[in-house]
Amino acid sequence: MLKGTKIYSIFTGTCPKCQKESMYKTKNPYVLSDVFKINDNCSNCKLKYRLEPSFFYGSMYVSYGVGIAFAVTAFLISYLGFETSLLTAFIAIILTMIALGPIIMRLSRNIWINLFVSYDKNLLKK
Repeated sequence: MLKGTKIYSIFTGTCPKCQKESMYKTKNPYVLSDVFKINDNCSNCKLKYRLEPSFFYGSMYVSYGVGIAFAVTAFLISYLGFETSLLTAFIAIILTMIALGPIIMRLSRNIWINLFVSYDKNLLKK
């Protein structure tokens, strides 16, 4: 992935403005005690991650779409790919959503903040 793109920031969870460090206190989303913990500011460019109070509540809307995409993918793979029954495909959807819940949450937050903050290539020169 090319550094300096929104895709890079979304999939790596780095600061959307400088892309130098992770926004999260713990990079691993499966450390469930830290899954919601986000740094206050970027130590490199000083971007405040919570742009306003309750900023990341908006990421719930994105999370819905991302969750649907994962659920449809799980259904297609299990029902059409492995030709399972509808019940088995439904169970596959449930297990996928539980297993990938922390990743979906972080991915949604990354997408949400990248809608409002763009990469600043001039920060590299400073």
